[in-house]
Amino acid sequence: MGQDSTALALFTTHRTALLNYANDIVGERSLAEDVVQDAYLRLQGAERRRAANETLDEPLAYLFRIVRNLALDVRKRLNRERGHLVLGEGQSAAEIPTDRPDPETQAIDRDQLRVLQTALDELPRRSRVALEMHRFGGYRIADIAAHLGVSVGTAHALVVDALDHCESRLRRRS
Repeated sequence: MGQDSTALALFTTHRTALLNYANDIVGERSLAEDVVQDAYLRLQGAERRRAANETLDEPLAYLFRIVRNLALDVRKRLNRERGHLVLGEGQSAAEIPTDRPDPETQAIDRDQLRVLQTALDELPRRSRVALEMHRFGGYRIADIAAHLGVSVGTAHALVVDALDHCESRLRRRS
C-alpha cells in the first residue's frame, strides 16, 4: 500500500471518530469537518515527506494529535473573535486566571510606586534625568552624556547612583 493510500485508508476508517473528537473541542460540526480535512492533508503531506522506506510509528495517534492541535487552534481563534471564554466542564468563571493582580498585590504595588516616586523626587535633577532617560526612555549612556553635557563615565555614575538611591528607598520600605 502506497503512502497516500495509507493515509486515505486511515482517514476513511476513523473519520467518524475524528469528527466526533474535533466536534467535542470546537463545538460545531462544520468546523470539525474542516479540522479533520485539514488534518488528513497534513498527514498526507507528512507521509510524502518521509523516505519511501519509512513509515510513521503510530499514524493513528499522530492523526488524532493533528486533529486535537488544529481543533484547539480553531477554538482559540473563535474565542478571540467572539470575545468570550468557553469554560471547561465543571469550571467556573472564578477559576479562570486573569491578568489582573489580586487586591493585596495591587496595594503593595501602589505603595512601592509611591515610594519610588518620592525617591525620584529626592534625586538631584541631573541624576533623575539620567535615570529616567536610561530606564524609561531606553537611551544609551553615551546619549545621556551628550544630553547632559557630561562625560560617559559621569553619566554612568549618575544612573548607577540614582538606581542605588531608589533601591535603598524601596528596601527600607519593605
